[in-house]
Amino acid sequence: MDDRSRRVGILALLVLSATCLGLAPLALAPSYSWVRYTTSESAAQGVQGAWVARFGFLLFGLAVLWLASFVGQRWGRWGALLLSTFGVLMLATAAFSHRPWVLDTPYDHLEDLLHSITASAMGFAFAAGVVAVGISRRGPSRLDRGADTLAVVVSVVLPLAMSQGTAYTGLLQRSMFLVAYIWYAREGLRGAL
Repeated sequence: MDDRSRRVGILALLVLSATCLGLAPLALAPSYSWVRYTTSESAAQGVQGAWVARFGFLLFGLAVLWLASFVGQRWGRWGALLLSTFGVLMLATAAFSHRPWVLDTPYDHLEDLLHSITASAMGFAFAAGVVAVGISRRGPSRLDRGADTLAVVVSVVLPLAMSQGTAYTGLLQRSMFLVAYIWYAREGLRGAL
């Protein structure tokens, strides 16, 4: 497969993943609020329509792993390792579902714990991976530095804001996902433009 085909495939997976996560709230009960509840809650255990968000997580993980196999050498050893770890953890996050947002709905506590662990570790892997890539860049442009800095700041600050239990947790997380999608898409396009 040539470079152009790989880039198109990776970008297609990223777009399909983002589309799934964006449309997932439409497949859920009206009590789900995309502003208040996270993407993990849109993929929650025992929730009708949760497969849409889970599929989005799966596609995101696959896209990142494919991208890492394609550009990993450019990312450096640590960047490739950490961002590949992000991809694997995204797959695990799709496999282990969050508890439902609806109170008193039964759920598997162990699965919810595993989801929380993989999701948290995924955030650390992303931030550390972007830092490692930034360090390994040869002659980074201002745009490179800015994109890397924004990705790291957003991946650290927004989860801290989300931990405060705000009514905007879902919106904050979706903003974080948007930055990650853009960062990965930019990496996939690097050298093609």
